[in-house]
Amino acid sequence: MIQGTCSNAGKSLLVAGLCRAFARQGLRVRPFKPQNMSNNAAPAADGGEIGRAQALQAQACGVRPSVHMNPVLLKPQTDSGSQLVVQGKVVGTAGARDYYRMKPQLLPRVLESFHLLAGEADLVLVEGAGSPAEVNLRAGDIANMGFAVRAGVPVVLVGDIERGGVIAQLVGTWELLEPGERALIRGYLVNKFRGDPALFASAHPVLTARTGLASLGTVTWCEAARDLPKEDMLGLAELARARPDAPLVVAVPSLPRLANLDDLDPLAQEPDVRLVIVPPGRPIEAGTDLVLLPGSKATIADLAFLRRQGWDIDILAHVRRGGHVLGICGGFQMLGHTVADPLGIEGPPQTVPGLGLLDVHTVFDRAKTVREVRATDLDGGLALAGYEIHSGRTEGPGLARPLVRIEGRPDGAVSADGQVAGCYLHGLLANDGWRANYLRRLAPALRASVAQGRRTEQALDELADHLAACIPLGRLLTAAAPIAPVDPG
Repeated sequence: MIQGTCSNAGKSLLVAGLCRAFARQGLRVRPFKPQNMSNNAAPAADGGEIGRAQALQAQACGVRPSVHMNPVLLKPQTDSGSQLVVQGKVVGTAGARDYYRMKPQLLPRVLESFHLLAGEADLVLVEGAGSPAEVNLRAGDIANMGFAVRAGVPVVLVGDIERGGVIAQLVGTWELLEPGERALIRGYLVNKFRGDPALFASAHPVLTARTGLASLGTVTWCEAARDLPKEDMLGLAELARARPDAPLVVAVPSLPRLANLDDLDPLAQEPDVRLVIVPPGRPIEAGTDLVLLPGSKATIADLAFLRRQGWDIDILAHVRRGGHVLGICGGFQMLGHTVADPLGIEGPPQTVPGLGLLDVHTVFDRAKTVREVRATDLDGGLALAGYEIHSGRTEGPGLARPLVRIEGRPDGAVSADGQVAGCYLHGLLANDGWRANYLRRLAPALRASVAQGRRTEQALDELADHLAACIPLGRLLTAAAPIAPVDPG
């Protein structure tokens, strides 16, 4: 189990790279994350949804994603409440205090999923969540040491040197663990090191003297990791690339509950695209060619935030100047005349005005669509692949000009002048042919497009090679020998 000393220590990508490295050795490898908190979700092959990071890790193993790879998924809707997904299915919403009380009842489901995966694998690589040193959350823990103790899983601690204070991170985490938890730890990794790792050599004796732990490697910065999907909003800033001479500028307003950020990855990889993540308090640049509104886990709340930033005025001015707008899922819903939540799915029952750029209306209901789909581009007839994860239905005259056809039915809408479009198809921009055609309509000087799927595979291979050069994989595999689980009951 890979546990970090803090959030965003690089656990997800370490697990993905190790999945690929060990799978290439001929092992049957499976990823597992007991509890994830992220609005970046992906459909599983066996129905339901899991965290996007676990879907990438499954790809690294060469297997289809399963709901058992991430049995508990929390999708934040407000600062204190989340939609709760258990083994792929929505079971309701929970505030922070409610969820804290629910965790002991969720542990059996977590262990069930883990043992199902373990039964079909030679190696299960488990990703922790946040930090195991958060003593205020230790009671009923299912994400870090609470799971590791019950499942008998050895642990490697990962410190993030990029944040500074990595020695204090590792020593402090060790000091805050209970003796039985310390007994599970097999060593530590230092992650995201820039420069010569020999400069860190004198720190290892200090860490060993303080903790008794041995180093399992210093992982230097891997540029290929930037081309892999990000787990959550913490990775959003990494998508922006400094390309001042790029012929196409795409702006993405940074809304608080953005979801399915993998829709942005293909644009981040394009050498002729400058992807601008617009932070709160700043306007959308006048020179923008395309405003992209991705998915949202809280469409109404994000729409209100967009208005508070004045981005609605910027978007309308952008369209008047001849600029283009593309909305996907929640972003598509925002582009209509109204968004209605009569049942209080996202919060208090209400109906709010949308941006009015597409002649459609959206109404939320309790039914949730989660599935992989095949689609067709109605403009050029291209075959497309993607997925749907959304609640609600969108209706109105604008649907008479759909953007795509999903499983034989029209989906989305395109404005009469062609400047504004939206649909429910996540992964639309990952289809290389469609993306190239769409972007070239906006910027004819755009060069050949990147093969996005191939680049993801290459990045996984490059990450695996990089980790193999930084970490003694044989020692790591030996350290993965299971431990007798502990049942506190």
